[in-house]
Amino acid sequence: MKALKKWKLIVEPAPLPGPWNMAADEHLFRLAEPAAATYLRFYQWDRPTASLGYSQVAAKVVDADFCRRNGVGLVRRITGGKLVLHDREVTYAVASSDASVFTETLRDSYRLISGALMAGLALMGLDPRMAEISPPAYVRGTMPCFALSARDEIELGGKKIIGSAQKRTGAAFLQHGSIPLEKDEGLLAAAAAPAAGASPPGSPGMTSLSEALGRPVDFHWAVERFCRGFSDAFGVELEPFVLSPGDREAVSALRDSRYATDAWTFRL
Repeated sequence: MKALKKWKLIVEPAPLPGPWNMAADEHLFRLAEPAAATYLRFYQWDRPTASLGYSQVAAKVVDADFCRRNGVGLVRRITGGKLVLHDREVTYAVASSDASVFTETLRDSYRLISGALMAGLALMGLDPRMAEISPPAYVRGTMPCFALSARDEIELGGKKIIGSAQKRTGAAFLQHGSIPLEKDEGLLAAAAAPAAGASPPGSPGMTSLSEALGRPVDFHWAVERFCRGFSDAFGVELEPFVLSPGDREAVSALRDSRYATDAWTFRL
């Protein structure tokens, strides 16, 4: 019997600050790039934190003054996409350069990962589907990520449940995404810039695992099922991985030089 491929699995035991989370994801992307390795990471945030897509203009999409006054963190990702408010969620990250699994196109790898996430949701007893189109107003506009579903993003009952973004360099890529355990559309609307817009009138908006299942959902319970979904969908073995002291030094350096700075966050 052919041995299963092994992916490195990181499940963070406790919530972490936004700048560290973004630096850790980039570090895994850098580790994956030289070799055909794949890393799967699940984590949480130590406080509500808004993340900007790489190319977004902060003033157009986020109310930075509101965030400062109300203790909401603010970071910029290296991935694309729109504004996301991270709070009481499962966040996943996949970093890989294994073109034999993911191919070298953004959409193919995105759809494969969406399939694994859907397998995890199915193990929870849910019935997810991929959105078929990206509404033009959402693509062109500045509304937050969870205002509407883009093509190949995942919905439950017509409502968006997972928002993801990707960065790719050749065969190497980083994709990470937000899976709300509970939703707070009021805080998201308050953190977004007034001109950014929210869910258009009559749109289904977003949902959460707790809302979909009708009960509180624990981070580790959900992660266990997502891990099984990835393992089953890709036919791989997930091998626990812990960042070494050298890895942690590299993440700290990235955090301090980039993700914890206003120069990076606001493009000063």
